[in-house]
Amino acid sequence: MEQLAEKKCVACEGNSPRISDTEIAELKPQIPDWDIVEEEGEARLKRVYQFHDFMTALSFTNKVGDKAEKAGHHPALLTEWGKVTVSWWTHSIGGLHINDFIMAAKTDKVAEEFVTK
Repeated sequence: MEQLAEKKCVACEGNSPRISDTEIAELKPQIPDWDIVEEEGEARLKRVYQFHDFMTALSFTNKVGDKAEKAGHHPALLTEWGKVTVSWWTHSIGGLHINDFIMAAKTDKVAEEFVTK
């Protein structure tokens, strides 16, 4: 199976299907540190990354933002002193799509470039 971090996001429209429970079970092991949470009635992937200071957290946020812009798929990013909370979900379908799992894996790859707590 191709690793999530190596895949590219696919175009997603409002009528695209949400990811199935079977697909989630298959893909979730590749992003074990991410939680699936429900917020505002929508399933989302969520993870908090810890850093030693604000500037490192901000740099991480900017790199994730760059990846998101290139992919055309954008997360919710909350940058605070020493931590960044990242949430991925597909707004147009109100839930999770394969793109969210791909971008979560890519976010983990970005995090590997930083020294975390």
